[in-house]
Amino acid sequence: MDDNLFFAILTIVAGLIVAGIARIIVRWLEKYAETTETKWDDIIVAAIGTPVQVGIVAISVYIALKSFDIVPAQYAWLLSGKVLNSIYILIATWIASSLLHDIVRIYGHALAEKTQGDTDDRIVDLLELAVRYVVWFAGIMLIFVNLEINITPFLAGAGIAGLAFALAAQDLISNFFGGAIITVDKTFKVGDRIEVDSYYGDVTVIGTRSTRIRTIDGKIVTIPNNKITSGSVVNYSEPDPKIRYTLPITVAYGSDVVRVKKVIFDVVHDAIQNTDYFASDPAPTVFFREFGDSSLKFVIYVWAKAYNIPDEVKDAINVRIASRFAAEGIEIPFPQLEVRMKK
Repeated sequence: MDDNLFFAILTIVAGLIVAGIARIIVRWLEKYAETTETKWDDIIVAAIGTPVQVGIVAISVYIALKSFDIVPAQYAWLLSGKVLNSIYILIATWIASSLLHDIVRIYGHALAEKTQGDTDDRIVDLLELAVRYVVWFAGIMLIFVNLEINITPFLAGAGIAGLAFALAAQDLISNFFGGAIITVDKTFKVGDRIEVDSYYGDVTVIGTRSTRIRTIDGKIVTIPNNKITSGSVVNYSEPDPKIRYTLPITVAYGSDVVRVKKVIFDVVHDAIQNTDYFASDPAPTVFFREFGDSSLKFVIYVWAKAYNIPDEVKDAINVRIASRFAAEGIEIPFPQLEVRMKK
C-alpha cells in the first residue's frame, strides 16, 4: 500500500477515534445537564454535540486528503481553503439552528403555558419552523458567497417565492394575526358566550385560523378570525355574566294603570325571592310605556344572574303574571277583528 494512502487512512481513523471520545464526553455532559435546574446547559450540549462530532470527522478527512497528496489533479479544488471554510460555516449553521430552535421550543412553550388558549402554542410552533429555515437559508447563502457563487438569482427567487406565498396565503396570514389579536386583546376566551354577526353561542375553540362557537341549538359554527377582528363582537360573559332582560306586558284599556304597576311589581319581587334566576341588584323597574292601538303597554326591566337562562327568566315572570292577572281580574288583550255588514 502506498505510504501516503496509509497515512491518510490513519489520519481519518484518528479523526473517528477523536469523534468517538467527543461522543462519550457529550453523553456525560448530557447526563450532568439533566441534574441541573437551568435548561441552558441542556440546550448548549444538544446544539454542539452532534455537529462537533461530524465536524471532527469532516476535518480529519480534509486533512488526510490535503496532507498526503492522494487526490487526483482534476479534484484539487476540493483541497482549497474555501472548502474548509464552507465546512466551518456548515457546522456553525447547524449549531446555530439547533441552538435557536431549542431556545424557542423550551422557553417559548414555557411562556405559552402561562396563557389561556392554544394560540400562543401555535405561534411558538410556527417560530420553531421559521428559525430553522431562516438560519439554514442564511448559512447556505454564506457558503455560496465563500465559494464565489453569485447568490443574486437565489435572493431574487426567494423574494419572488415569498411574495407569491404572501399573496396566496394572505387570508391565512390575516386569520393567524387575527387569532393573535383575539388572544392578546382578550376580546373573549374559551367558554364565553358571544354574538358575532348573526351567530350567538359559546366559544369552544380559538384557533390560529378560525374561532368555533356552539350555538344555542347545538350547532358548531366556524368563523374566520379576520371576520371577528374586523367586526363587532358582543361578549355576554364579560365583565359580569349578569344581564338585563326586557319583558313587555300588555293589558286591556280600562285597566287601572297604578294598580297594574303594583301587581307587576309584586309578581317580579316574588320571582326574585322564590327562584334562583334573578339578581336583586340592580333593582327591577316597571314602566307604563305607551297607549297602544288596542292595549296599554308596560315593560319590565329585570336583572338575571346569568346570561344563559333567558327562557327560565321569562317563564318565571310570565307564569306569575298570568296567574296574578287572572286572580285580580286584569284582562290581557288579544287581537280582535270587528266586521260590520250593511244591509
